[in-house]
Amino acid sequence: MTRRVLVVEDDPDIGRLVMLQLAELDCEGRLIADGVTGLAESETGNYDLVILDLMLPRMDGLQICRRLRTHARYTPILMLTAKSSELDRVLGLELGADDYLTKPFSMLELAARVKAVFRRADHQQASQAAQAANEERLIEAGGLRIDLYRHEALLDGKPVDLTAKEFDLLVYFARSPGRVHTRAQLLDQVWGYSHSGYEHTVNSHINRLRNKIERDPGNPDYIQTVWGVGYKFGEPRP
Repeated sequence: MTRRVLVVEDDPDIGRLVMLQLAELDCEGRLIADGVTGLAESETGNYDLVILDLMLPRMDGLQICRRLRTHARYTPILMLTAKSSELDRVLGLELGADDYLTKPFSMLELAARVKAVFRRADHQQASQAAQAANEERLIEAGGLRIDLYRHEALLDGKPVDLTAKEFDLLVYFARSPGRVHTRAQLLDQVWGYSHSGYEHTVNSHINRLRNKIERDPGNPDYIQTVWGVGYKFGEPRP
């Protein structure tokens, strides 16, 4: 199966090498050199992967990543950065990048990362298909109603505006009420990777999710903290 990959990279030499490597992987690639055009193409082009440089003219890669993660359709993102600081990597992952490569990198490493992203996406799609076939369409808890087929959540009958990853996280919690999940487990099961030290990515998503579904985010009903362990999905208090 041919995959469609969008490369947003303003360095023509790196862009050319990446495109050659994608062709070796039997991928159909398109190269764009600026952030604004890259965002527009990624939003409309129905790609299987976006390879995204961090430093771009007109709009940087972090802004693009943030925008893409507000859409219901989830497109994997592999971020390229010339910066090697911890902060840059953390920002990219927290905003929703699936993986990153620090320049300079070898084409063999790029190929390995691209294949790994595709494997995770295939596994997640297969898992979601199997779960959809074997589970009920609706999950309800208190005033919260989650429709798996429509990919939407309602709180007291009103739609809740969730990103794709926030919805995945909520569904994962709601499928196993009372079960305690560590941050590492959530990172592995919902994000599909286990980058040591990036468990705070889970924290930031849970904080945003609580702000959207909890009547009192500081005293949550649904996503409750189990101190020293992780989080669990609980029945709301009267």
